[in-house]
Amino acid sequence: MRCALGLLTALLVVLPSMDVAAATADAVPSRVRLESPKLVIEVSPRLGGRILHLSLPGAPNLLRIGDAVETMPDPQVDAGAANIPYFGQEVWVGPQAAWWTDQTLNPARRKAAAQWPPDPWLAHAPAQVLAQDGDRLVLQGAASPVSGVQLTKTFSIAPDRPDTAELAVEMRNIRKTPVAHDIWFNSRVPPETRVFVPVARDGSGVRVRSDAGEGFDGLVSSSADGLFSLELLPPAEGLQGRRGKVFIQPRAGWIAGFRAGQAFLIHFEPESLERIHPDQGQVELYLAWQPGQADTGVMELEVHSPYVTLAAGEVAMAKQWWVVRKYDGPDRRDAQVAFLERMLAEAGVE
Repeated sequence: MRCALGLLTALLVVLPSMDVAAATADAVPSRVRLESPKLVIEVSPRLGGRILHLSLPGAPNLLRIGDAVETMPDPQVDAGAANIPYFGQEVWVGPQAAWWTDQTLNPARRKAAAQWPPDPWLAHAPAQVLAQDGDRLVLQGAASPVSGVQLTKTFSIAPDRPDTAELAVEMRNIRKTPVAHDIWFNSRVPPETRVFVPVARDGSGVRVRSDAGEGFDGLVSSSADGLFSLELLPPAEGLQGRRGKVFIQPRAGWIAGFRAGQAFLIHFEPESLERIHPDQGQVELYLAWQPGQADTGVMELEVHSPYVTLAAGEVAMAKQWWVVRKYDGPDRRDAQVAFLERMLAEAGVE
């Protein structure tokens, strides 16, 4: 993803520690549907522009959605808010280690350099609908006093590419002083989704962190044929599942997955290692999986844009594209890889 920097005029925006949702949610739709003959996408402006559904028409949702979407539709937004497991697809800013270090609203999280929860203003504050029609939606997110940025998201399905959804994100510095971030796309899918990421054939550029403990075993992976995947092998006796994170410098700019009779591609502009914050990978996979326990796990498909410093009013841009196809082949790696090669060629993705 390439970052385009431009100057805008901006003043420091300091939002009071208040229930932003209560003040604005009534005027913000809970879901907006974009569709074409080959693709359906549903976005929640009320939850910060989070994607809640993506699939072929009439097919099951490819995204993992939490019960909180229905039980907590109007969350409180303040500097003490916790993470709410809505899942779906959302946009954060990186690096994670700096989430709470450049703000004054929550001194305890600043002192601890807290790496959780995410910025509530970016995660689930209501977004303003700037434009909307059948195949395009533009949302302006809340100006965050925690991260010092405001995100504007454009979702679209171009008439000449009815099988592709585009998400473009503009990150603007709302402070009078510089801020340094990357744009962080995070797409949650069910943990049983088979996911492929192109990597170097010698296995370099991949760092696996197994979060064993608390009843979890570590990750099992394969890099056969230059395609990284996580293998859902049963955990060791007495353990309930597998958990961990993978940091990847990809060989090309895409992630692919197979689930529910569908194959999908997330593609993006590949970047050199030097442009990605050293704490992160351009692609990251997080898995929490408990076999035999429905709706308890998640796989996160994460993409980082280049890490940049923005002066007051400057903006950075990043995009990703989703392509979805019907897949009625067997649930085997060889068959899926063969289908994927054809899908990449048809979509013009290298």
